[in-house]
Amino acid sequence: MDTIRKADSRRGRIAYEVAGLAWLAEASDPGAPVVPVLGHGATWLEEPRLVSVAPTPQAAEDFGRALAHTHAAGASHLGAPPPGFEGDGWMGEAHLSLPGQPSPAPASSESESWGAFYARERIAPYVDDRTFTAAERALIEKLCERLKSGVLDHGQPRLVEDAKNRHSSIGAARTHGDLWSGNVMWTPDGAVLIDPAAQGGHAEEDLAALAVFGCPHYERILAAYNEASPLEDGWRERVALHQMHIIMIHCAVFGRSYVPEAVAIARRYA
Repeated sequence: MDTIRKADSRRGRIAYEVAGLAWLAEASDPGAPVVPVLGHGATWLEEPRLVSVAPTPQAAEDFGRALAHTHAAGASHLGAPPPGFEGDGWMGEAHLSLPGQPSPAPASSESESWGAFYARERIAPYVDDRTFTAAERALIEKLCERLKSGVLDHGQPRLVEDAKNRHSSIGAARTHGDLWSGNVMWTPDGAVLIDPAAQGGHAEEDLAALAVFGCPHYERILAAYNEASPLEDGWRERVALHQMHIIMIHCAVFGRSYVPEAVAIARRYA
């Protein structure tokens, strides 16, 4: 078997990827297939080398349906790390907070809303004065305040909501977390997930990330997903909102080339 050996000496990076792949793989039947880990150590992991082919419309539809079931496998709360992993993770080269427990809502014993979590953990940490001007920061902070107010909150897709209603231990979707199109490998047997930043999240964020840099047969993926697990009304109008996190990550890692896109999203929803 032809294999790939990946190395990363930075503490915890390999452990996070291995834990995330295992967690996603638990859901791979009927969820989306995941590249297997053949072996790993503290600073390396070994995977099979996947054969890449051009995706077909049928493979895209199969992937959409499978991804819906991956999400429905659930996570305990927004930002939940994969079981067995403790501490914060990474999305590419950027730090990613993974709170071990759900954050309580103000003056309540219930968990905080998606909007409050998304603003505090997935947008605000990347707003710095090295990348953004004062006016740009003010606009993004205005979006964060609107998110915290709850007016932009919305439900998960139906299979995730059903899982939450059936199991008190599920409070969020089980997401890949970094699902741009380059992290979907199209093989002769269909789509395979690689390189996750696995976490509890909102399922729409994975779907939105697929579109950031373009994805083959994207509309077929969405249609099949929506058939298997109907999305909350208005989901198309929220795609850019759910892309804000990955765009903010790119601002943090690559600098001002992505700032206009982040500002445009903030202006649209603030």
